[in-house]
Amino acid sequence: MDQVAENTDTSTSADELVYQVHVFCCTNERPPSHWRGSCGAKRGRQLCDYMCRLAMTLGMKRIRINHAGCMNVCEHGPVMVIYPEGVWYRFDTEEDVSEILRSHIGAGKRVERLRLSIDPNSIHG
Repeated sequence: MDQVAENTDTSTSADELVYQVHVFCCTNERPPSHWRGSCGAKRGRQLCDYMCRLAMTLGMKRIRINHAGCMNVCEHGPVMVIYPEGVWYRFDTEEDVSEILRSHIGAGKRVERLRLSIDPNSIHG
């Protein structure tokens, strides 16, 4: 009979994580006439791609930046959420993206002017 080592420790240290930071940028697209709008229509995809390129240019390691579907806060879009902290931001320009990347991810300082306070009870869906 095969024996399986029993490991009851399910905690993971920051050093064991594949990515120390994981960013999800909403790039969802809806028809232009949709009442909620969409992050994709507000350049969400282009700005997320810019963030990926900038992170590589800056030599940032152990960070993953992903396109994401609708996050149900369309009225604030485009939006991103940064884990493991769960901090939400809205962003409109490459300058906003650069500031979030350099300040929050690079230096550990949140960008309060772009930060969103999301009430879980207000999310549609």
